[in-house]
Amino acid sequence: MNVSIGERWETYVEALLKTGRYGSASEIVREGLRLVEEREAKLAALRETIDAAIAEDKWHTMEEVEAQLEADLDSWEAEAAKV
Repeated sequence: MNVSIGERWETYVEALLKTGRYGSASEIVREGLRLVEEREAKLAALRETIDAAIAEDKWHTMEEVEAQLEADLDSWEAEAAKV
């Protein structure tokens, strides 16, 4: 498979390779795809939760939603910091 990523991303990949953190451009692309896969899974789970709540006619206050979003963001940031 050949993929064109453009000059901006090529420059970024080269910079990442120079750090020594990655062994190849393919490794970087795989890591990026893994992150996209994780995000898509989280979005799918969110959609399922929304659909279930709508079906149950279950609603939350804005404060509850904001608190849950903040907790989720904190969790995602902590997970991202591990990488």
